[in-house]
Amino acid sequence: MTDDGTGLLTIGELARATGLSARTIRYWSDEGVLAPVTRSSGGYRLYDTAGVARLELIRTLRELGLGLDDVRVVLAGERSVAEVAAAHVAALDAQIRALKVTRAVLSTVARRGSTAEETTLMNKLARLSAAERQRIVDDFVEEIFHGLDTADPWIRERTRTIGVQLPDDPTPEQVDAWVELAELLQNPDFRAMMRRRMEFNAADRTPDTPAGSSAAFLKRLIELAGAARERGVAPGSAEADAVLTELFGASADRTAVLRGLDLGDQVARYRELAALIKGEQEPPRFQEEFGWVVAALKAWPGR
Repeated sequence: MTDDGTGLLTIGELARATGLSARTIRYWSDEGVLAPVTRSSGGYRLYDTAGVARLELIRTLRELGLGLDDVRVVLAGERSVAEVAAAHVAALDAQIRALKVTRAVLSTVARRGSTAEETTLMNKLARLSAAERQRIVDDFVEEIFHGLDTADPWIRERTRTIGVQLPDDPTPEQVDAWVELAELLQNPDFRAMMRRRMEFNAADRTPDTPAGSSAAFLKRLIELAGAARERGVAPGSAEADAVLTELFGASADRTAVLRGLDLGDQVARYRELAALIKGEQEPPRFQEEFGWVVAALKAWPGR
């Protein structure tokens, strides 16, 4: 405290009282967040007890990670501490999410032994915003459903929402799955394959066919094929032929049905990746029953 009886403090005295360095206090004063009340005859900046309290608040806000611009608006009364804190929490959340993605990408790179090119692509795809990821999916959906007005809206929406949302704290496996899914969705051969499936879906539907009928058909396929598998029905047997008739109808073009359903391992992988991104696991029964139907169609003697 100065010995002139004013009770004012120099920067050096503030430093000793607070444990902060004189350099830090001088910097904050230069930046306009800790203005002196006056100067001594020798030109030294002097601060009162209100300045000491202001200094403690500045230190607290800085230790919490707020920048000087935020500190300045709080001290000026333009925003409350609570408002600035809320905005800072949102910014920290975004940084934490980014760091978690970074960690997941690096873990994947280390596990894969990725090249520089693969690492660059993986990082780029993993850091896409939700809107950017959705654009990749929407572009895929637009191509495979284009002109198929009678395709089941349930399938369209299910496809549009598949595997888009990475969790806030993705595992390396989920980042890996999203990167692979994004590459798959942009693969021309896979798009052509999925287009055939959607053409098959739209072929026998009319504008009056209710949405969601594809889900009902899928449920029936699993039930009928599952029951046949439990009875030990061989795909090439007469009993399997009867199951196909019950499922598709007696007049169905089974060659066309097979062409629409037998889309290879990529479609199964597509579903696996989407389930992994969502933190789910597709029931293996789905693939087993579906595979049985495809095997029965391939074994059908009249084909």
